[in-house]
Order: sequence, then C-alpha cells, then structure tokens
Amino acid sequence: ERTGKVLGEFCRCYKEQFGVALFNSVRYEIEGAGGPQAQLLHRKVPLEDHVIYSGNIFQYIEENKKWRNRFCVVPHNYGLVLYENKLAYERELPARVLVNSAGYKILTSVEQYLELVNNSLPGVTPKSGQSPILKCPTDFPLILWHPYARHYYFCVMTGKEQEKWRAVFQDCVRHCNNGISEDSKVEAPAFTDAIRMYRQSKEQYGTWDMLCGNETQVLSNLVMEELLPELRSTIGPRLKGKAPERQRAWIQVSDAVYRMVYELAKAQYDAAVARCEQERPQLESTIRTDMDQIITSKEHLASKIRAFVLPKAEVCVRNHVQPYISSILEALMTPTSQGFAEVREVFFKEVTDMNMNVVNEGGLEKLAEYMEKLSHLAFHPVKMQSCYEKMDQLKLEGLQQRFDVSSTSVFKQRAQIHMRQQMDDAVYTFETLLHQELGKLQGKDDLCKSIQRILERVLKKFDYDSSTVRKKFFREALLQITIPFLLKKLAPTCKGELAKFQELIFEDFASFILVENTYEEVVLQSVMKDIMQAVKEAAVQRKHNLYRDSMVMHNSDPNLHLLGEGLAIDWSEEYSGQPEAEPAADRRRRAKQVVSVIQDDEGALPYGVVAEALLQPGSPEPREPEEAHPGVSPSPPGTGTRRAAPASPVPGAEVPPGAGTHRATPASPVPGAEVPPGAGTHRATPASPVPGAEVPPGAGT
Repeated sequence: ERTGKVLGEFCRCYKEQFGVALFNSVRYEIEGAGGPQAQLLHRKVPLEDHVIYSGNIFQYIEENKKWRNRFCVVPHNYGLVLYENKLAYERELPARVLVNSAGYKILTSVEQYLELVNNSLPGVTPKSGQSPILKCPTDFPLILWHPYARHYYFCVMTGKEQEKWRAVFQDCVRHCNNGISEDSKVEAPAFTDAIRMYRQSKEQYGTWDMLCGNETQVLSNLVMEELLPELRSTIGPRLKGKAPERQRAWIQVSDAVYRMVYELAKAQYDAAVARCEQERPQLESTIRTDMDQIITSKEHLASKIRAFVLPKAEVCVRNHVQPYISSILEALMTPTSQGFAEVREVFFKEVTDMNMNVVNEGGLEKLAEYMEKLSHLAFHPVKMQSCYEKMDQLKLEGLQQRFDVSSTSVFKQRAQIHMRQQMDDAVYTFETLLHQELGKLQGKDDLCKSIQRILERVLKKFDYDSSTVRKKFFREALLQITIPFLLKKLAPTCKGELAKFQELIFEDFASFILVENTYEEVVLQSVMKDIMQAVKEAAVQRKHNLYRDSMVMHNSDPNLHLLGEGLAIDWSEEYSGQPEAEPAADRRRRAKQVVSVIQDDEGALPYGVVAEALLQPGSPEPREPEEAHPGVSPSPPGTGTRRAAPASPVPGAEVPPGAGTHRATPASPVPGAEVPPGAGTHRATPASPVPGAEVPPGAGT
C-alpha cells in the first residue's frame, strides 16, 4: 500500500514534468544554443566487443557459508558476471551471478562492513565472543554493500590484487550509477525533475546519494527510503536468534522487499512513460503551433513571481550564499583540476612511451599493437585510478553542513566521469589524426616526428576542452549546492503563496508551464549572476589553467569532425601484417583470446590450490544455487547452454555488420534495450545484470 502510494505520487509528478521537459526540448531545438565548440572528437561506441577485466576472485556463498573460487568477467556494460571457473566461461555455461552495481559501496575491510551492518539494525550488535556476521579468510576483502539490496563478499590473496579489483569494482559502480541516459532530452530531465519535486514535497532538499542507476533503480531507492524505517520498526523486533543471525535475516528481508519494490516500480514507471509517449505527438503539435504564446504566457507568470520572490531571494543570497561562493568554488576547483591535469599527464606519458617503443621495436605492426592498447586507455581502471583519486581530496568542510550537502560523492563521481570522457576524446582524436597521416610517412623517423607533432596538437585541444568542461561542471555543482539551500530557506515565506499564481496560466498551456518550476527558475536567476561571475574571475586569473570565455581556439583541423564521422579504426585488422583476410572461424578463435583490456604484469597465483586451502577440511562441495539480481533468470528455461545474444550498449543502437565475429559480452545494463534482428548468430551470453531484465523470445536459438 505504501509502495503504491509513493509510486502514484511520483507518476503524477512525472506526467507534469514531461510536458515541461518536452516544451524545453522543442524550444531548444528551434532556438538553438551557443557556446564553445568542442575541439576533440567524441567516440560513438567506445567499448564495443571488449571486456574491461577478467580474473579469478574468491566469493563467499551465503547459502552454504563457504568461500569459492570464481572467474569474474566485467564486460563493456560494466556488469559483474561470475562463472564457476574460467572453463565454464569459455564453454559458454550459465553465469553463477549477475550484478548491476549501481548504488553499491566498495569496502576493503570487514570492520567497515560490520559498522554499517550494526547501524542498519539499531540495537542489534553481536556480544563479545560471538562470531560476527562475516569472517574473511585473507587480509584483503572486497565487499559490495548496498543499503537495501543483498551484499556480495569477495577476497583476494595480496594487497596489489585488492587494489586492482577495487579499481575495477569502483569503475563498475561509477558507470552503473550514471545509468540515466543523457542522450534523452525529454524523458531524463522529466524523470530527475520529478524525483527532485517529489522529495522537496517531503521537505527533503539537497543532494541525494541514491540518485544512482537506471530509472527503475532510482525509483526503487525512492520508495525504500520511505519504506525502510517503517519496515525496520515492524519487523526488526520480531527477528529471532543471536545478533549475527538477526542481522543476516534483516539483510535478506530488506533484499526481498527491494526486489518486490523493483518489480512494482518498473511496471508503474513503464506504464507512466507509455502514457506520456502516447500523448506526446499531440503535445508537441500544440507546442510548435503556439510556441510564441506559451513563451509570452510563461514570461508573464515569471514576472509576477519575480516581483514577489526576488526581493526575498536576493536578501537570502546576499546574507547566506554570496559570502561562501568563492570558498565552495575553490574547494571544487583544486581536486577537479588536479584530476584533469593527471589525465593529461597519463595520456602524454602513454603516447610518449608508445612512441619510444615503436621506434625501438620497429614497424607498423608494433604501432598497431600499441595503438590497440592505447585506444582503451580511458577504460583501464588501474591506469585511470591516479586521475580518479585526486577527487578524494574534495572536502567542503563546514560548507557541507551549512548547505545541507549529505555527501560529496555526487560531485566526485560526476567529475570522474568527465575525466574518463576527456581521456577517451583525446585518445580518439589522436587515433584519428595519426591514422590519417600514416599513408604519407616514410620510415621510423617520420613516424616518430608525426606522433610527437600530433600529440602536441591534441594536448592543445585537450587543454581548451578541459577548461570548458570544468567551468560547466563548477557552475552546475555550485547550483546543485546553493539552489536547494535557497529553496529550503525561502519555503516558509514563499511556498505557501505560490498557489495564487496558478490562475495566471491559460488552461491550454497548463501542461507546459508549472508554477513550481517557474518559481525555481526565478530563485536560480537570483544566484546565477554571482556564480557566473565567480567562475569568470577564476578564468580571468588563469586559476588552474582555466581559459576566459572570450578565448576562442583557432581550429587548425577544419575537417577533423568529418573524419570522426567515419568507421571506427581497427588497428589490429589494418596493420596486422596479414596479407589475406582471416576466415571467420580463425577470427573468432583469436577474439576469444582477448579476454581483458587489462593485462596482468605478474604471474597468476595458483587459485585452484588456494581455494582448496580455504575450504574446511573434508567439507563437501555442494553445487550452490545460481544467483542474480531481482528478476534475472541466469539460465532461461529451454535454452540449455545457449543464451540471449548481447543487446546493444546504447538503447536503439544496432550491432554493426561483422560484430558477430567477436566474442560477445553480457547484455547492456540499460533497461529496454532490444536484441537486434539476427543477433541469435552471435555467441550466446548471460542475461542482462539489470533487475527484472527479460530474455527476448527466441534468443536461445
């Protein structure tokens, strides 16, 4: 009943915000938008047919309380896929576990985990001498903790391995948290605005840590945020047994409820989206026909609200926000700019090392080998870790409490995603320019000079784009911190008076103009000038290598963006030194050997031997049940060892011709992605790690 009520209220918010977002999208399309043009190219499908990482890791199986060796694969969609062993993966046997890691935290000590578990069920703490809920057989655990869903327990044998896996898991969490597609110009803004409006109606302002994952996951988190306290007070006292047993039972109860909530949320949200899409053609037709009248009506409403709100808002900004803007900006600029500087340094070092190695070892074949590795640099969790770690320094100190910022993780992850994108843009631009030059080169010396010259050109473009991206990030972060604070401050004197402005909206335009949204725009305008000025002053002073807005980079490569529209460069194919095309079977065999973008520097530990040592003496090896996130069928009925072919990594994108010759990876964690026609000819793979993902009919054929 409570779940239905929350979802019903949210869906009403979503319908309202859908009309506003549609109007804004059409207006943007008609009027266009200025701003500096990016100098670097953007790769459309970065990780097609690649595996991020794969390797052995120990997993704790809760059903039989044993640690087992598992072969873990992280495909291009950043799901975690665990197999019985490497042989099971190579034979295409069903995966044991499929995890979408959105909303999870990566813990590297049992003590951290036990503290979170103890806090999740107040008053239930193991007594001295009682065994805790979890014991780790090594000193290097890796625990995936979620406030609502089930937890996953892993461990490795060395600190170096732990750091590597931690970097990989954090990359998965970072990617899966960013699960709402930014390509959607209507549905995504409507969804995030509806979430924000719903939480503000409950007087919950400020950043929200659980705005992570795809839409259904975020909506499930919204429901669980309200449901869990009541559930805890109702069910907590009824749990029986010793403290560790009650804690374990509570985690299972929470996970079971989360799964049910997920299914309900998915059904209701999908239905709400379908209804809005059904009305979309008529709404869009009205917008295009009456655009001028809608804009006039909205400006009239805004002027009335502005006259009422702006004097109060300006006083609030002057007294409570303006004195702190420069401090917040400096706190954001230092770690973010250090991170981008590290991206630049890593890129420079990798290209320079490649240049030296190619000259020393010789030839285009070596260049192809190194370029194949370089092309995935942005998605190498370990090499990118030094860049991401710079954001760990982000501390807002007293500002965090003053502005009701529950956590800085939202800003850290956003900056890290920008870093990865800038790295891939730089690499892709370098690839494209070098590929264009190769036909003109004469020998090693020419190649060396050309690589160096292109590197310098790309670094200039990187510096310009980096400045643009960071300035936009700083402005958005300052707004995210200050606007909720202002809305909360103004709510007692302003919010109750907003209803009287409703009569100023024509009924025909009520789907596109909302009083609450217009009020927020007025509040935003009250602080926007100060934020823009603060960022502009930082750029004028050349702080952290920021460029002034008036700085326009001369485009030395006018046809570069046309080159970026071409087919992706396959270095191993073009410069492998093979005179004849490979047969499809040979290509498939070769592709299977490329199981990881990351190559281990050290020899593998004898995991099979260690696994035996971790098992209790004489303990049987029961075949534990397969696991998956809510609603996932690890092995669909009737499919045997054949499973669904991979969905495209981007919703609606088609699998390019010839993609079936590569080793396929698990389906995209994007809900609703369909398997393209003919995908059944690809290598069979596990179902999507998304809760509730279904296997398309006939995928097993």
